[in-house]
Amino acid sequence: MHDIPTDVNTTGMFRAFQDPTSRYRPAPGGVSIAHIDVSAGTLGCLVQKNGTIYILSNNHVLANSNEASEGDPILQPGPHDSGNHPEDSIARLSEFVPIVFENSNGNGKGKGDNNDCGIADVVVSAANTLSSLAGSSVRLQQYRLSSQAETGATGNTVDCAIAKPNDPADVNDEILQLGPISGQKEASLNTAVQKSGRTTAQTEGIIEQVDVTERVNYGSSKVSVFNDQIMAGPMSQGGDSGSAVLDMDNNLVGLLFAGSDTTTLINRAQNVFEALDISLP
Repeated sequence: MHDIPTDVNTTGMFRAFQDPTSRYRPAPGGVSIAHIDVSAGTLGCLVQKNGTIYILSNNHVLANSNEASEGDPILQPGPHDSGNHPEDSIARLSEFVPIVFENSNGNGKGKGDNNDCGIADVVVSAANTLSSLAGSSVRLQQYRLSSQAETGATGNTVDCAIAKPNDPADVNDEILQLGPISGQKEASLNTAVQKSGRTTAQTEGIIEQVDVTERVNYGSSKVSVFNDQIMAGPMSQGGDSGSAVLDMDNNLVGLLFAGSDTTTLINRAQNVFEALDISLP
């Protein structure tokens, strides 16, 4: 070609970058969302209960780690991403499963409070990216446990909540960069998984352990035991809390709620659905 050397490289389809921290209407899974008093997390996916559509994410994203009340505004994008009330209100908190913290007073509320939802973390020196951006003083600890008996508590199985959209037309049933969820499937060892989240967008990982028990530090002296969890490799950072975790066929396997430089913790989808009495639309 005019004596200019050429070569052909197979690149696959190019896609326009979609910023998950932006405002979306309708809003898909994988974008920034949070309770009005929380920084920012991730909209997981849409679910249904008694024929009504709801937004699914973490308790610490939508319900401020038990501190919220039914009917509180949910913003998309979250407050840390310039979401404001009322113009960015997309839903109202409907229901959450209380997280039982160590030294709780019986209603699930532990010592201190935490309105920075970046991501709960389980490993020493693993910086909480969103907490740092928001000026949080949270410092993280590692607690790796081999059995539930070591924890001295029965523990939690889920960190989850649902919110009812103000207008069903303001949400859609796809996941940003991943497309629609095709179904639900039980997680198994060595399964390849993917997620789309507020901070790291689309990432992939491998399920390395199942039936995991961990103590998770939420900051401000809030520590909680979680059992029957899924552990994957590094595929998340602060702000990815609430992401729907799918296998490579887009089957939902869990709800991301905690992570570190080396690991990601995921609630089993079945436990989340049973706890909230919900299903996929």
